[in-house]
Amino acid sequence: MLDFIMKIFDGIMSFIEYNGTIGALVGCFLILIESIFPVLPLVAFITINFLVFGKLVGFLLSWIFTIVGCIMSYFLFKKGFGNKFEKLTEDKSTLKKYKHLFKNISVTQLVILIAMPFTPAFMVNIAAGLVKMDFKKYLIGLIIGKISLVYFWGFVGTSFVNSFKNPIVLVKIAILLLLSYIVTVLVNKVLKIE
Repeated sequence: MLDFIMKIFDGIMSFIEYNGTIGALVGCFLILIESIFPVLPLVAFITINFLVFGKLVGFLLSWIFTIVGCIMSYFLFKKGFGNKFEKLTEDKSTLKKYKHLFKNISVTQLVILIAMPFTPAFMVNIAAGLVKMDFKKYLIGLIIGKISLVYFWGFVGTSFVNSFKNPIVLVKIAILLLLSYIVTVLVNKVLKIE
């Protein structure tokens, strides 16, 4: 399995080296797409940006592109499906309750939710769009929350690549991922998010 992952990673890095900056910008474009279609591995694209552009520029590119992708997803669901969702849920009291809770979530809670590495970002984007959350509140939560998320995945991804030289790093990553997962579960329980 590890050999397979390394072959994929080597293939991506060869593509980037062969195509230069344009090849690396493909990763940025894929980050945009990942915000709408979450089947793509965000951690891989952030890691590539960190490795190709360095930690600072890689972080900034990943942060900007993930924010733009999330905004695109938000507006797609707000404008495209928001009114249909309103009509479908107006008679369902349970859904109305959850809509009200999510629409009125505080900026602090939204930042924490977005910053958690194991919170599915696409679900937050979809929910914010469908309940027509105030865009300013959503944007502030997104800008602040994505800082730690992008840094976290960049750190994990680059550390994973470096772990092939030093296996102790792999143990540290596993512990960090486990702790992040536990914190995410606890925060979701405290915020009553299912």
